[in-house]
Amino acid sequence: MEIGIPRALLYYRYEYLWRTFFNSLGCKVILSDESNKKILQDGIKFSIDECCLSSKIYMGHVYSLIGKCDYILVPRVESFGKKELVCVKFNAMYDIVKNTFKDIKLLDYNLDARNGESELKGFIQMGRTLGKGYIQSFKAYNLAKKVQVYEQKLRIKAQEGLIKKDVVKILIVSHPYNIHDKMIGYPVIEQIKKLGAYPIYAYIADTKLSIKKSKEISHSLYWTFNKELLGAISIYRDKIDGIILLTAFPCGTDCLSNELVMRKVKNLPVINLVLDELIGEIGIETRIESFLDIIIERKNGDVFSYG
Repeated sequence: MEIGIPRALLYYRYEYLWRTFFNSLGCKVILSDESNKKILQDGIKFSIDECCLSSKIYMGHVYSLIGKCDYILVPRVESFGKKELVCVKFNAMYDIVKNTFKDIKLLDYNLDARNGESELKGFIQMGRTLGKGYIQSFKAYNLAKKVQVYEQKLRIKAQEGLIKKDVVKILIVSHPYNIHDKMIGYPVIEQIKKLGAYPIYAYIADTKLSIKKSKEISHSLYWTFNKELLGAISIYRDKIDGIILLTAFPCGTDCLSNELVMRKVKNLPVINLVLDELIGEIGIETRIESFLDIIIERKNGDVFSYG
């Protein structure tokens, strides 16, 4: 049995969970290629204009997997708790894909803690769809969860080691599916490294602590992923030299949370980069270079205040 996984959106959050689960059940995981111009153009073709760039790219990844596997995984994710919602695209994506590509077999699970749809319950149901029993699916899920937690701890430890170095450190406040996508965040990250600075990723911070710390910026924000990013700013703000807000146009949740950052985070240089399918790399490179120049001058004492 071959399970296709689009290399976009929640893949960058659940990669180890999904791959370990399916491999433990004896399934082969087929990943779509990394984002490229064809995937982007296909995604645009199968999306409405109002979709964010990340969603358009996701549709291109789904399309690229058609005919290459038995099932394509497209989960529904709505909430992690009573006041822990996510962007509606994660709940709607299954129906969008199902109604756009009529003749493909989709594998899905529901994660909606507010209404009793737990992650474990969803994975057990996926196991049954694949012809596996409860015990086998339960063991596969437990192993996958342990691997996911272990990998997250390794990333946090590695990042904490980097933070201790005496280098220019830039906190990238963005979702992992934007940061690591070849058509969105990759050119930004490479430019930062090319200029001698080091990117620190907000999403890698401890999630429970981040959500708690997010209240220092907003008490009313209820999108879980955005709360995690805002909380990371509070965790790292004394250990970094600047902040880049990286957003895929026209993401509504990011626009709101980024506005909160711009208004409330003081004494740190902040730049907001909004990317769409038409933006050129040269313009982005120029803005990043200018931003880093400001930070270096500030560290050298040539700029006395900012923000």
